[in-house]
Amino acid sequence: MATHATPFVVAVTELLRHPGTRREVTVSAPLDDLAISASRVLEGSEVEAHLTLEALSDTSVTATGTITAEWSGECRRCLATVDGSLESDVREIFDTRPVEGETYRLDGDRLDLEPMVRDAVLLALPLAPLCEEACAGPEPEDHPLGAGDEPVPDDRWAALKELKFD
Repeated sequence: MATHATPFVVAVTELLRHPGTRREVTVSAPLDDLAISASRVLEGSEVEAHLTLEALSDTSVTATGTITAEWSGECRRCLATVDGSLESDVREIFDTRPVEGETYRLDGDRLDLEPMVRDAVLLALPLAPLCEEACAGPEPEDHPLGAGDEPVPDDRWAALKELKFD
């Protein structure tokens, strides 16, 4: 793990010296590039983690708590902008010998919470948000295809007019 100073890197030296001990931490900072198909965390907004860290042994720590963030996206029916907040409960293990897909890396006496926070936020973002449950979609009279004269057919399809089905 690269040793870079971010609010999501937490020292856990004292916890590791005394397995079974706990410590409450709250960390927050903006995280870039948190987006899925139809929604994303607002650029520059704080992603916040309220966690209880507990040493299981001198090589592993659990992080239990809640991750919160503000998001924005497009309504899947009418494409209006939708804003909301997400809350994700987490209970994860950090270990000096992480198992891919099961635990996160504990690097010496430093715990980098950012990968866990990113995963939790991405899993909590709505895949297909709605502006409201009863959204009926776009108004036909406001839609460009719903107004004006009959659309002009493409000349490349002219031969299809000659087809006769019995």
